[in-house]
Amino acid sequence: MCGIFGYIGKRNDAAEVVLDGLKKLEYRGYDSWGIAVSKSKVQVKTQNLVIEKHVGKIGNGKVNLPKSNVGIGHTRWATHGGVTVANAHPQIDCTGKVAVVHNGIVENFQDLKSELISKGHKFVSQTDTEVIAHLVEEFSQKESFSESVRQTFLKLAGLNAVVILGADSGEIVAAKNGSPLIAGKGVGEFFIASDAAGIIKHTREILFIEDNQMLVLGDDLRLFDLGSGKEMKPHYQTIDWKFEDSQKGEFKHFFLKEIYEQPRILENMAVNSTDQIEKLAEMIKEAYGTYFIACGSASYSALAGTYLFSKLAKKHVNFAIGSEFNYLEDFIKKGSLVIPVSQSGESIDVIQPVARAKQKGAKIASIVNVLGSTLYREGDFKVLLSSGPEKAVVATKSLTAMFATMILSAYCLIGKIKTGQKLILKAAKNVSLILDEKYSTKIKKLAKQLKSKSHIYVLGRGLSYATALEATLKLKEASYIHAEGFAGGELKHGVIALIEKGTPCIVFAPNDETYNEIISNAAEVKARGGFIIGIGPVNNQVFDKWLETDDCGEATAIPQIVISQLLAYYLALGKGITDPDKPRNLAKSVTVK
Repeated sequence: MCGIFGYIGKRNDAAEVVLDGLKKLEYRGYDSWGIAVSKSKVQVKTQNLVIEKHVGKIGNGKVNLPKSNVGIGHTRWATHGGVTVANAHPQIDCTGKVAVVHNGIVENFQDLKSELISKGHKFVSQTDTEVIAHLVEEFSQKESFSESVRQTFLKLAGLNAVVILGADSGEIVAAKNGSPLIAGKGVGEFFIASDAAGIIKHTREILFIEDNQMLVLGDDLRLFDLGSGKEMKPHYQTIDWKFEDSQKGEFKHFFLKEIYEQPRILENMAVNSTDQIEKLAEMIKEAYGTYFIACGSASYSALAGTYLFSKLAKKHVNFAIGSEFNYLEDFIKKGSLVIPVSQSGESIDVIQPVARAKQKGAKIASIVNVLGSTLYREGDFKVLLSSGPEKAVVATKSLTAMFATMILSAYCLIGKIKTGQKLILKAAKNVSLILDEKYSTKIKKLAKQLKSKSHIYVLGRGLSYATALEATLKLKEASYIHAEGFAGGELKHGVIALIEKGTPCIVFAPNDETYNEIISNAAEVKARGGFIIGIGPVNNQVFDKWLETDDCGEATAIPQIVISQLLAYYLALGKGITDPDKPRNLAKSVTVK
């Protein structure tokens, strides 16, 4: 969720560097923001730190901060305390010499706060974060700044990442357990951020900070074990994302840009992912039980996997939503294979069950998009989606890459990966046609018809049931229209009571074993006044509107999804949503429970 960015180095415009970094992280979701730099002059009443904080979005905002070579910043998603300037980060101590930005939740903050108040500390916010600043202040009476941070972090309960600026030492010290942090090394300068999107403009030499590690940034970069305080050797990785990949270019929104990147990504997966897919298929083949864990859009790709492995490979695999897996994990044992599926690789609802599965002896095969993310590092084996940075909160290219991974893996299990590759390439070609102006104009017209509707229902069977659920999520999160996805056979079990004259109903009708039955479901809805929007290779008289796809076998799910993405995008614009990249109340990566 919240974004963290810090800079220390040879430049004297640290505030501007940090502000630019925070703008790169806006997609994570936030409601307030702030920056602190180290300087003797005062702006907000502090002794050696100058802090500027605001409620709302950064937009084209600028900061009025003095020149400095070191600074930290934060975009906050409120958890403890309302959306106010006082509660925005950075939070400071009583002396004004310690500034803290923080992701996570300090679960024992009330006890810590009471203890600190009894010692004379004055609190000015309602946040759990402020206790961190006062704890560092307390330890600094006897310890160095970095040691004070280490001692402080050891007292915090919960999953947290902190980045702390000390005015006296001029250092940035960071520590983490659960919430992501990475550092970047430039020439005579260092960066720290909550993910790579903030850093790739400056450097591709990245250090992924592990849980229970502490980083000290000053004239150099030093890494420590949090528990023992022992210094460790940092190991950098080079990421191959380009800065241009994280820019909008000719597109008005990242949402649309990332939709249009999908043909290239799908083609790349079909041609270049064979080694990864063959290894994953072999692990599934040898496992004593395979379990997919995922959340949000990724969960629908995992659900699709259960259908694909059953239909193609005659193989049973299990699936659970990440936050529910801990209630279903008792059967995990040595020999089990757990496959987390995630764009960011940082969803806490997936990370925690994966950690518990590892403790039980399970192997982990991670399907992720972000190199070096927590789930990437947790994996005994990794499938890297290689979709590039995805900045819009609404998942698009990462999701179709996940579907492609499932299709290729299922075909690989039966020794027919070339067939899977041909289907993915055919789907990529079909997506290019859908993105053509002539086709997208049809979707724009449909969006105009639907923008005044209060409800949209989406039907599918088999693999298309997973597609229906994904389409439903796109409509909800992008356009704020109430949408629900149903298995077609569930209509007569209560759902059909929702249908009345003019109710829009999207029906996914691929040319597969589900076709006749889903058409019968569409007819049932139409007989009760429903407005039927058919998506598939074959037009049918039951459809009031038809959006054509090619017959790409199991990969027909991919053009179905892309049509849903475009419809959701144009509905958002039609309803006057000014920034569909950042839907209200949502964040790209959910890093707190």
